[in-house]
Amino acid sequence: MARPKIERRIGCHPAYSCFKPNGVPMKELASLRLDSDELEALRLVDMQGLQQVEAAKQLGVSRQTLGNIVASGRKKVAQALVQGLALELDGYMPTP
Repeated sequence: MARPKIERRIGCHPAYSCFKPNGVPMKELASLRLDSDELEALRLVDMQGLQQVEAAKQLGVSRQTLGNIVASGRKKVAQALVQGLALELDGYMPTP
């Protein structure tokens, strides 16, 4: 049986539900889902420039787990950019 997933502390929510190539209708695109923990890990490490140890503490996971989450998120972003895929963002909360 798989180990239960540790609850992550997510400090941001995306402003939009997806990013996609300009001028191509969503129904014509394949898409990838970027999980909320992947987005948060990318924000902490790549945008804020935190070391992985500090980012892992903020996310509530081990440094190794954070490294795996960052690698997975970066791969999805790169794949979406190179292959022209839509990137669906988990955790989107529309503003009322």
